[in-house]
Amino acid sequence: MIRPWLRPLLGVLVAAAVVGAAASAIALSGAPSPDAPTLVGPSIEAAVAGGPSSSAEATAQVRPPAATVAGATRVGSRPPVVDHGPRTGNRVALTFDADMTDGMLRNLRAGRVKSYANLRIVDLLEREQVPATFFLTGKWVERYPDLTRRLADNPRFELANHTYGHLAYTGDCYDLPRVPAKGMTEDAAKTFELIEPYGGRQTRYFRFPGLCHDAAALSALAPLGLTVVDGDVVSGDPFATAWEPIVRAVLDNVRPGSVVIMHVTEANAAMTDEALPHILAGLRDRGLVPATLSEVLAAT
Repeated sequence: MIRPWLRPLLGVLVAAAVVGAAASAIALSGAPSPDAPTLVGPSIEAAVAGGPSSSAEATAQVRPPAATVAGATRVGSRPPVVDHGPRTGNRVALTFDADMTDGMLRNLRAGRVKSYANLRIVDLLEREQVPATFFLTGKWVERYPDLTRRLADNPRFELANHTYGHLAYTGDCYDLPRVPAKGMTEDAAKTFELIEPYGGRQTRYFRFPGLCHDAAALSALAPLGLTVVDGDVVSGDPFATAWEPIVRAVLDNVRPGSVVIMHVTEANAAMTDEALPHILAGLRDRGLVPATLSEVLAAT
C-alpha cells in the first residue's frame, strides 16, 4: 500500500535506483553482480552469502528471542506500520536511507559514479552531535563496511534495515525490480544478519523501498519480529539539483514526532549534505530537536 499523498515525491525517491540499474544494464549487461514495540525480536540464522533457500527455511531457523531491541515485535504477528511518533513534545527523527542495487554497484565498478556514501553528512552529524537513524541495505553494508562500522560505533546513531538489494516487495513500485514472494522473508532476514555483527545501536526497524507494501509483504515479515517504518516527511533529495527544495520539503511539513526521510547515497542524492545544515537550523528555529527513531517512537 502506498499512501496517495506520498506518491509524487516517492516517485523521485526511488528513481535513482531504477535509473542506475537501467543504465548499467545497457552498458554492462554481462557484468557479474557481486503489536507491541517493547516485545523481543528474533535473530535469523541465515548465511551472509546466500542465506536460506526459501522463506519457509528462514522461518524455520528463527532462534528464540535473546534480547529486547528497539522496534522488536512479537514473532509471527503481522508487523505494525508507523509513519510518525506522538505529536507531543519536540522530538523529530532524521532517517537516512542507504540504497544499493546491482546496477549501482556496476556504476561504481565502471567509474560512472564516485560514491554512494556521503561522508559529508556523517561528518556533519558527528560534528554537531546530532542523533540519526540509518536504514541500510545489505549490499551497501557489503560495499562500505568501514563506514558501517563508523556508524555503529557512534552512540547517537541507530542502524535499521532497508532490504538487501533495494528490490520492491510489491508488483507496482515505481518500476523497481521485485523480490519473489517466496524470497521476501529471506531478503529482510539476511540484511539483519549482515548488520548485526557491527554492534552499536541495533534495531528491528525496517523500511520498504519506495514505502511500497501490501498485506502479503507484511505477512512475509511476520516471522522476523520487526516494526515497519514509513515516514511522514519525504525530503525528495534523490536527483535534486539544488538544496533549497529539499529544505522546503522538510521544514514545510515537519512536526513534533515526525520521521524525516533522507538519503546518504551521494551519487543519487548529491545535494543532501548542502541541505542538512539549513534543515538543522530550521528545526532549531521551530524548537524541534533531532532524536533517534526509537526515542521518537517510544510512546507510540
